Amino acid sequence: MISVEIEPHSGFCGGVIRAITTAEDFLSKGDGRLWSLGAIVHNEEELARLGQKGLGTIDHDGLSGLGGSDTVLIRAHGEPPQTYARLQEAGLRIIDCTCPVVLKLQREVKEAAERSRVVIFGKIGHPEVLGLVGQTGGRALVAETPEQLREAFAGGVLGTGEPVELFSQTTMSPEGYRELAEVLRRLAGPDVVVHQSICAQVASRHKELAEFARTHDVIIFVSGASSSNGKVLFEWCRSINPRSHRIASHADLQPSWFLGATSAGVCGATSTPKWLLDLVARRIPEL
Repeated sequence: MISVEIEPHSGFCGGVIRAITTAEDFLSKGDGRLWSLGAIVHNEEELARLGQKGLGTIDHDGLSGLGGSDTVLIRAHGEPPQTYARLQEAGLRIIDCTCPVVLKLQREVKEAAERSRVVIFGKIGHPEVLGLVGQTGGRALVAETPEQLREAFAGGVLGTGEPVELFSQTTMSPEGYRELAEVLRRLAGPDVVVHQSICAQVASRHKELAEFARTHDVIIFVSGASSSNGKVLFEWCRSINPRSHRIASHADLQPSWFLGATSAGVCGATSTPKWLLDLVARRIPEL
């Protein structure tokens, strides 16, 4: 029989645990409707579980339909300043679950924008990135690849000689950040200030997952389809172990993946619940 191991560091990060625990505590008291502004976690299975408990998900356009008995939860990704102003203006109750790591980064980005041009390594349109750009009054440049940086310089969006400070979305790849920093220094000059803003818990995951992926015949990576962190970490696993497969739930498992294998490793993103990892691990020997 195939042996199955769950990677011990997989599962929710501290910021997500805090947001979900806060939501569950509120819902258990029955104190009106609770709405998460955007998905509280990028995992469809966990969203369905929380939805059964009464948590709603709403976007910015839907805020106008809420009333005084509604409470809005700011998820771990954080929000730009104008969101808070809008919620307060509407008289809505707010539960702020912005991750402390993200809050610290928002403050640093805001301060940097007062003295330098800010560049953010991150996913364009990602909620955390939108919150960071909001701290600069919309003046920050977001780049996910070195090519986008080069295009910004070629188009005159960024110029040599101006002071530049570089930050990263907290869940990005450390390797990608180092590469982008090197390119930015070549383009803008060696005095670019590079801030170490990737979450320590996320940064350590690359080393941990590399060691885990090497010690198993097959890797099953569990994450939601919309998880940015999941996409980055899965590609990293696959670069170490080509027999890596990404799934959303146990229903996606394929028996053919395990042919000739004696060991399987189950791991996931910082947005993957532990109960889902356990469910997948139990299902594999039954295939």
